[in-house]
Amino acid sequence: MDLYLPIANLSVNALVIVALGFGVGLLSGMFGVGGGFLTTPLLIFYGIPPTVAAASAASQVTGASVSGVFAYFRRGGVDVHMGLVLVVGGVLGSIAGAFLFQILRASGAIDTVIAILYVLMLGSIGGLMLHESIQSVRVSRGARMAPARKRRHHPLVAMLPFRWRFYASGLYISPLAPLILGFFTGILTMLLGVGGGFILIPAMLYLLGMGTRVVVGTSLFQILFVTAAATMVHATTTKAVDIVLAVLLLLGSVAGAQIGARLAQKAKPENLRLILAVIVLLVAMRMLLGLVWRPDEIYSVEFVG
Repeated sequence: MDLYLPIANLSVNALVIVALGFGVGLLSGMFGVGGGFLTTPLLIFYGIPPTVAAASAASQVTGASVSGVFAYFRRGGVDVHMGLVLVVGGVLGSIAGAFLFQILRASGAIDTVIAILYVLMLGSIGGLMLHESIQSVRVSRGARMAPARKRRHHPLVAMLPFRWRFYASGLYISPLAPLILGFFTGILTMLLGVGGGFILIPAMLYLLGMGTRVVVGTSLFQILFVTAAATMVHATTTKAVDIVLAVLLLLGSVAGAQIGARLAQKAKPENLRLILAVIVLLVAMRMLLGLVWRPDEIYSVEFVG
């Protein structure tokens, strides 16, 4: 069943887009990531223009996060206090990212910048995740001893002033740390259409020192509001949001997020991280191939008698 996308200016198979949204929503519920880091490159592979893919993916991430946040709220897995600080930083970052997006778009470099950022970001994050997940799998199988637990939060975070208590996370740190982290992910949300969960979760664990019980839910809480703000900014400034594409993605992602949240309770965390790391690296390699490989003949003419 083909549908026409008015902003992307092409026709797509609706079932393929819904299935793509379902798969990304599944990952959102399982790993606490918005899924935009996969949605945008997959849409680009399908033929959607990068600017439209990035802007529309942000709205899809919003829908997937709504479903996931409710699932974690019911289990008390959201630090609302920490999440609100992250949201403030994310909204400010979205506004800054909108100006940067407009500058790059006016220069004609936005598509290339999006692809390069994805290759660098997914390659580095995927490599670190793969290394960490392989170590975790070895520990779970008794092949090596678990490393000694390090200090709860990074020394740079401990140096920041104006400390607050975040009771759900068990932290006493400066709100400037999550504010800066939220600002950075807000910029990424505007430029790449990502929720930022694949950066937020490691940062909350290893930089802020948050407890694992509330990390995934708090990540989804921040992603929900920041991607909603980014979608509104895109719709009013860049005008690159394709509502038809966004609705198709949402249909699949909302259902996928609920199923993913249930699966996450049954599967081993180290195995889930290993699977996600492999997926991220595969997408990075495919994006890199699109940047460096070109066909021998870009244009071809066929005569039909």
